[in-house]
Amino acid sequence: MSTNVLRTTDGWWVVRDNRAVPVDTKAATTAELIADRQAVREAARSAAPGTPVADLVALSPVTTPCRVVAQMVNYRSHARDSGFTGDIPPAFFRKASGSVSGPGDAVVRPSHVKFLDYEIELGLVMGATLLIGATVEERDLPSYVAGLVITNDVSARDVQLTKTQFYEAKSYPTFTPTGPHLALLEPEDFAHLPDLRLRLSVNGELRQDRTLADMIVRPARALTLLARFQTLDPGDLLLTGTPGGTALKAPPKPVEKIGALLPPAMKWKAFFKSQARNPRYLHTGDVITATIATPDGRINLGEQSTPVTDAK
Repeated sequence: MSTNVLRTTDGWWVVRDNRAVPVDTKAATTAELIADRQAVREAARSAAPGTPVADLVALSPVTTPCRVVAQMVNYRSHARDSGFTGDIPPAFFRKASGSVSGPGDAVVRPSHVKFLDYEIELGLVMGATLLIGATVEERDLPSYVAGLVITNDVSARDVQLTKTQFYEAKSYPTFTPTGPHLALLEPEDFAHLPDLRLRLSVNGELRQDRTLADMIVRPARALTLLARFQTLDPGDLLLTGTPGGTALKAPPKPVEKIGALLPPAMKWKAFFKSQARNPRYLHTGDVITATIATPDGRINLGEQSTPVTDAK
């Protein structure tokens, strides 16, 4: 069974139901905690009554600096929403690790961003170094991946689309809420990854709801493709794509064809004028709630709840 770990300003905790037991470790980083797995196991076996989880303020269980890499268009439902047809070539992009924030921290919209979007994603936390040229089979995943986290790949769509700039659009501070739990997996837990269900709601309205069965490139294959050009180390984070249901959707094909004939400035002005009528983009005061779990609770990454605010 997986072991859920929480991080606070006081250190690391093993979560057992609604209580948490401190981990006796000197680990300051996620990589150091993963290396001190024995201390985590001892805390999980402890008979101590623990502290109510409700009394703890969770930080991101992924410490920074670290590499944050993300997969593009990696769920079939998201591909349909984005207007893709046929085979979709696997692709990756980087996010600044300064975008990582806690599971209850506010998502802060920069003053120049009008179209703020959400993307729930399963995050893989590396437990070993992925070297250039590595080939990762399904059976190898426990050797490379230490655990899982909830992430939200928050996106400034007006920056992303007009500049074709993923790095900026997805790297502002607070644009990668992470946690609350780091689920440290045992080898037998990996067989249950396809059962994980990703659910995201805004103000209680369910927006995204899919299992990993909707995923196009699964984790082992993704790591193999990434290893063609990118090294990862323990504590690094790979976001594995988002399912359909984001605010942004491709326009109807006839509209898209007409738009392609317009000068870029006119095309984007028309597109964002139509997007302004879309109520699904995030607004100040909205609350985003995200969960990832298997139906039987064998793997449960907790609940992430982040309010949206404007930059001051």
